[in-house]
Amino acid sequence: MIYLASRSPRRIALCQQIGLEVTVLNGCSVDETPKHGEIPRLYAGRIAKLKAERAVENLLEPQEDDVVIAADTVLATGRKILAKTEDEAVAMEYLQHLSGRNARVWGGLAVYCFKDNTWQQRFRVSETRIRFARLSKTEIAAYLALGQWRGCAGAIAIQGVAARFVDRLQGSYSNVVGLDVAQLWRLL
Repeated sequence: MIYLASRSPRRIALCQQIGLEVTVLNGCSVDETPKHGEIPRLYAGRIAKLKAERAVENLLEPQEDDVVIAADTVLATGRKILAKTEDEAVAMEYLQHLSGRNARVWGGLAVYCFKDNTWQQRFRVSETRIRFARLSKTEIAAYLALGQWRGCAGAIAIQGVAARFVDRLQGSYSNVVGLDVAQLWRLL
């Protein structure tokens, strides 16, 4: 069985898109507070690994070939991590900060497979570079009113209206949505 340590509808859809039938594991939340001085790439990998470890702890009787997938997506400019937010004022700050800038999306991915009575682990961190267009106050206000930004790294839901804010993207689009499916497929 393939378990996904995420309730994200975007990650579920991405798994289904590449033909994976996943069972969603609840109770895989972890403290996502960055450590002092932690760089975004390492942060994304650490959080994905923590989520996978929590998921594995929740599987009381794993079966041979069971797989656990966990991921984390981080949007950053330099060392500044733009976290997920539910606060509209924070989302506005993020969008103003991203306007006309280059950013990187770091996608942490952890895959655990139960083989020979033990969990085998594999990890990857994907990088996608994004160049954002200059955003007017009107564009930002209209986007915020839609609410698509809620719960998204850096308040950017690229699979929605925010796609029009992206001038250039280098790397995996699915990584920006929430799960680098090409890397996942390779790890599986």
